[in-house]
Amino acid sequence: MSSTELPGVRSTTELSSQVGAVRVAEGEQLRTVALPGLELAVRVRPALRTGLPPALFVHGLGGSSQNWSDLMARLADTVDGEALDLPGFGWSPPPADRDYSVTAFARAVIRHLDAAGRGPVHLFGNSLGGAVSTRVAAVRPDLVSTLTLVSPALPELRVQKSAVPTALLAVPGVAALFNRLTQGLSAEQRTRGVTELCYGDSSRVTPEGFRNAVEEMERRMALPYFWEAMTRSSRGIVDAYTLGGQHGLWRQAQRVLAPSLLVYGGRDQLVSYRMAHKAAAAYRGSRLLCLPEAGHVAMMEYPEVVAAAFRELLSDTGTGESDRYTEDGRG
Repeated sequence: MSSTELPGVRSTTELSSQVGAVRVAEGEQLRTVALPGLELAVRVRPALRTGLPPALFVHGLGGSSQNWSDLMARLADTVDGEALDLPGFGWSPPPADRDYSVTAFARAVIRHLDAAGRGPVHLFGNSLGGAVSTRVAAVRPDLVSTLTLVSPALPELRVQKSAVPTALLAVPGVAALFNRLTQGLSAEQRTRGVTELCYGDSSRVTPEGFRNAVEEMERRMALPYFWEAMTRSSRGIVDAYTLGGQHGLWRQAQRVLAPSLLVYGGRDQLVSYRMAHKAAAAYRGSRLLCLPEAGHVAMMEYPEVVAAAFRELLSDTGTGESDRYTEDGRG
């Protein structure tokens, strides 16, 4: 249910609505999408040629669109990629209504896709973003060509002990307690803790990547709404886990029509590896990729493997270049 910042990004630009400098990888662009009551930062990785179908990437709790930079770069010859910062995360300001529920995040994704006219897209989601993407695919199948989920945050009866602190953020007053207890921690210590929690092998993070992540941690901790976004989003996940009937996430997983790829890490400390086969049974006709050495963010640890599995999904299901795109890239 948590993500960390992506190592290896280089060039920077600046947005006036935030403090500090935003990092964009070489070849990326960052733009702002303004909708009524909602402003979204969108990281764009233009396709290497025209006519490629659109893709949208949705990050997890505590993460940002940066989490997808490496995978988007590797898929630039396959899709026209965008990754958005969910409201209150990355470079997107909080939503006007302060609604951080899974349903509200799904609504933000749908509103963005409807406004941009980009659907149907190849939709990717990690952790919280996996729950959000599942809900989008279930309620708006017209917007989703394929669904790729990396460690999706789906309800578990036996939550892993290492995931308990994240879940506790949903309890009123706990965020303030966490803030007091961790005030003495430096940004470097916080970053190291997050990295060790999210990666199967934290040594895979390069020194440059770690420095960039520390810088981003400092920026995020300076935001006045940091704890609000974390707390209310955690509460949103817990609330989504308790929903039953047609709004339950497992029920919605069963309603997904799009060809699906599920990616699970054997060393994931936040979403249990044992949920992989249950998820594969829930998403009809899905395929399962299990990476024994990966943690919670396989798309960051093993982007080349995830990219290859996605290309195989497109090849086997015939959902590659869309008929709605002509050779000059226009619909």
